[in-house]
Parts: sequence; structure tokens; C-alpha cells
Amino acid sequence: MTHSRATPADITHKRILAIAAPIVLSNATVPILGLVDTGVVGQMGEAAPIGAVGIGAVILSAIYWIFGFLRMGTTGLAAQARGAGDLKEGGALLMRGLMIGGAAGLIFILTQWFLFAGAFYLSPASDEVETLARQYMTIRVWGAPATIALFAITGWLIAMEKTRGVLILQLWMNGLNIGLDLFFVLQLGWGVEGVAIATLMAEWSGLALGLYLCRSAFSGNQWRDWARIFDKARLKNMMLVNADIMIRSVVLTGSFTAFLFLGSDFGDVTLAANQVLLQFVEITAYALDGFAFSAEALVGGAVGAGDRRALRRASLMSSQWGLAGAVLLGAVFWFAGPAIIDVMAKAPEVQVAGREYLFWAAILPPISLASYMFDGIFVGATWTREMRNAMLVSVAIYAVSLLLLLPLMGNHGLWVALVVLNIARGATLGWYYPRLEARVGMPV
Repeated sequence: MTHSRATPADITHKRILAIAAPIVLSNATVPILGLVDTGVVGQMGEAAPIGAVGIGAVILSAIYWIFGFLRMGTTGLAAQARGAGDLKEGGALLMRGLMIGGAAGLIFILTQWFLFAGAFYLSPASDEVETLARQYMTIRVWGAPATIALFAITGWLIAMEKTRGVLILQLWMNGLNIGLDLFFVLQLGWGVEGVAIATLMAEWSGLALGLYLCRSAFSGNQWRDWARIFDKARLKNMMLVNADIMIRSVVLTGSFTAFLFLGSDFGDVTLAANQVLLQFVEITAYALDGFAFSAEALVGGAVGAGDRRALRRASLMSSQWGLAGAVLLGAVFWFAGPAIIDVMAKAPEVQVAGREYLFWAAILPPISLASYMFDGIFVGATWTREMRNAMLVSVAIYAVSLLLLLPLMGNHGLWVALVVLNIARGATLGWYYPRLEARVGMPV
């Protein structure tokens, strides 16, 4: 059942889990596709195709990610429209997101030569790998409009608490992609181009399925109410929200990139150990996203309805489940971490180094919980300016920590700085939270 308004009585543990569980399961399917893509081209018996698919996928993901803000921005705004009972605005928001996705994708198609040339200038590869990667990307870039539009579709489904639709969408796209990978590459021998065609077909079929899952947004005339869709005030608000999220996300990504680059100064073994342990950090993000998304949907509904008590209850109850998940993850990493490291890295020296720094990866889930949950709360409330400002302050603290700790503690100092970053993210957003709560229900 989808609730049009959030009230304290409506926000239950069952409702939170109904939103979170499909997201956690959906996220669990993401790494599988990458493994299959790598595995099928690996059967060709050459190194270049593996590198080409890997580099091509990373470059396209980085390009598409520029518009990743559409997911969070659409969720917050659409959840508020749902909470306010404004179904017309919910449909209009989806149309704006779809149009932005289509336009952005078309721009990427038209400028692909410059984008790919720039990418290989920054990250050069061998002639063979670059040639194959260009073949891969030249095919896949035609899926850009679908891929970017799917950010908006996913955000809208989360806002409407239809996260089972997100799971269905992810299972369909990844399942079809895997099946076509196996057929095109192993049966037809199409190689790297076969992997690209499989992904392209999965992306466009995913857009078609996504539109079907959002069919309630098209049940009336709101999806073609052009005066509302292009309303200047609403467009400006959407642009401001998305711009803040984009700045915040770019700065956060830069922080993790700095972590990788600085880790390379400590040698190949330490770099490899850090890379293995960062997979634990990625698993944490995928797992806790489900509860953060619950907060986005329920807080957005509460803000739209102007219900402060519902906002507080949504924030507390989704965070309780997030805490349980974070503590469980931390325990799994601590006790099973050595075995996981051994599976992921066969080099004995990397295994030893991984164990040395495992403590930091194990404590990160509970320490990072506040940052994840407040992100979800602030996205739902569309307090994105505060998110941006909090991230800028947090990264400044992170930079100071790196300057002080790296000379004293080496790679341990690098991990401590990452812990400090996540504590700072939670603390800075927590400082804003009382004002957010006090503002809900007040006259604008």
C-alpha cells in the first residue's frame, strides 16, 4: 500500500522495512553484473578485452554520474509532493526528470568524440585497449538518454515508496544483460562489442519497464501539463536542489579519490590492501542505503504534510534499523574479515597488510551511520544547501586531518582521516537537524 500522507501512526517498522529491504536486495545485484562482464570477455583468453571493458565502463559511469543528482533530487521533491497530496506536481516532477535525462543523453551522444578523447588524455591506455574501449563506448553511449532518465525514475519510485519496483527494474536489467552477455560473447563470439550491445539493450528495455512501473504518474493529464512542468519557480527550485546535491557529491567523490591516490604513496602492497578494504566500505554504503532511502521517502512525506512529529518518528525509526544493520556489518567485517581478505587477495603480503588495517574498515559502519541517515533525512526535506555546506566543512576537516596524521601514522593515519571525515559529516548535519525539525509545519 502506498500512503499519500505521512502521519506518526502510519510510520511503522513494517513500513520502513518494506521500503528498505528491496533496495538492499537491489544493490546486492550490482556487483554481479560487473563480475559477469569481466568473466565473459575473460573467456576470450586475452588481457586487452578485459581492460577495455573495465576502462570503458568506468569512463561512461563517471560521465553519467554527473547527472546522478537526479535520483536524490527527484526523491526529495516527489516525496514532498506526495506528502502534500499534490499528485499533479508528482507527475510533473517525473516529466522534468525524464526530459533532463533525455536532453543530457543527447548531448553526450553528440559530444562523444570530445568526451572520450579527454578521458583517454587523462587516463591513457595501450593502443589495443584504447581501440577496444572506444568500440565499447561508441556503442554504449547510445544508451545515455535511457540511463540518465532512469535516475529520475528510480528517485520517483523511491519517493512513492514503490521500492519493489526498483528491485524488479534492477533484476530485469541485470538479468537481461547477463543473459545477452553470455549469448553474444560466448555463443556468437562478438567479444567486447557483444558486451556493449547487451548493456545497451538492457538500458533501453529498463527505461521501458521503468515507465511502466511509473504508470500511475501518467494516469491523468499532469504529465502533459506543460504550464506546470515549465513553471519558472518550480524549475528554479529543482535546479537549486540538484545543483547543491551535485556539488556535495563531487566533493565527496574527490575525498575518496584522494584517499586512493594518497594510499599509492605507501607502496603497491598497501595500495592493494586499501583497495580490498574499500570494498567493505562500498558494501556498507549499499547496505545502509536502504534505510537512508526509507528516511528520504518518509521524511519527504512528513515535510510535504507539514507534520513535525511524523518527521521525528521517521528519522528515529529508520535510524534504529540503520544502527542494527551497521553494528551487524561491523561485526561481520571484524570476525569474517580475514577470510574475506584471503578470498579477495591471494598475495600473502596483501593478506597481511589487509589484516593490519582491518580494524578501521570494521568500525566504519557504526561510525558512519549518522552521515548516511542524515543524508537521507536532508534529501527528503530537500535541505540540500545545508548538505552542501556541511560537506564542504567536513572535507576541510578531512584535509586538515590528512595533513596532520599522514606524517605521524602513515597508512593508519589515512584510515583515521577517513573515520574523521565520516564523523564530521554526521556531526555537521546533526548540528543543522534541530533547525530542520523546527521549520517543519511553520508558515513559509
